[in-house]
Amino acid sequence: MAKEHSTFSSTVLLEMEKTDDSKAFLKAWGELCGAADEPNGVPTVVIPEMKAFLLQPIKFRGPCNSNGVHVQIMGKLVAPKMLDGWTECESDSDWLQFKDVGNLVVDGSGEIDSQGSSWWTTTNQYDRLSPKLMMNKQNCKAPDALHFHGCDNLKLSGLTHLNSARAHIAISGCNNVYVSHLTITAPEDSPNTDGIDISNSRNVFIQNSAIGTGDDCIAINGGCYDLNIANIACGPGSCVGSLGANGALETVQNVYVRDSSFSGTTNGARIKTWQGGSGYAKNITFEKITLDAAKNPIIIDQFYCNNDHNCKSQASALFVEDVKYIDFEGTSANEEAIKLDCD
Repeated sequence: MAKEHSTFSSTVLLEMEKTDDSKAFLKAWGELCGAADEPNGVPTVVIPEMKAFLLQPIKFRGPCNSNGVHVQIMGKLVAPKMLDGWTECESDSDWLQFKDVGNLVVDGSGEIDSQGSSWWTTTNQYDRLSPKLMMNKQNCKAPDALHFHGCDNLKLSGLTHLNSARAHIAISGCNNVYVSHLTITAPEDSPNTDGIDISNSRNVFIQNSAIGTGDDCIAINGGCYDLNIANIACGPGSCVGSLGANGALETVQNVYVRDSSFSGTTNGARIKTWQGGSGYAKNITFEKITLDAAKNPIIIDQFYCNNDHNCKSQASALFVEDVKYIDFEGTSANEEAIKLDCD
């Protein structure tokens, strides 16, 4: 693959296979991650516009040789449409995963389309394939579309994310994350298709994005600290949780959600912790929030349990403290606009 300054040419991408472009992407990643720093900028790979690239599950691993890498997506990345098209499937699989890549920038005007509808109708309540399909696909779990693990100083912007089998973007074990100007879309009835799923991460900024999926716009899980979320158009709703499932010890602290809207959502400003868990969720602020026919505009579920888990009635749960709701306006779809089920 030729390069000019520190930018890799897209020629190799244009010469990819017609049915599976995974090997060419891995080859491009190997050269990108192996490149050294140059005076004119970080190594960059450009995925060209007006092209669609079919990818099997891929793990883009670091650390890389340079101080940072840039992946610019101008075209369209697509996953196999039917389950039979997935040649690889792991019990905890992701479709596209970046691991241990510091100072990573992923941006562009392109699309990442997981084509996840075949997963939505064939998985059970735990997001795994039905027994009949598991005979061929082993212990397959519906994959997150784009997963960043251990990627400090991460920047994501500009892309459109569509129809994930599960979460569209998962961020775990990352510090200093900047997310902006994303569009994330899936049908309202698509199960567990969170927009952005965050866990064990610190200093995360998410702003100026539109998210409408079948589950939480932004799900904030255990081990998250110092999150700032602003100017998000959300439907369905945002959520702090689920925390403490299966008796786990989990903590979340310093979350600020502001200047955002919840339109037609099941929940608006929600904090959800499972009964029987331990830890805390504290110093959480929702400010300048606009609601349009939200079913539960303000809700705290400190002793949450869904019907699939057959929970015992337990009096213990995570501590929920120092929560503020400031300057809310709009309409509720239910007569009860505020529900605080907590001690």
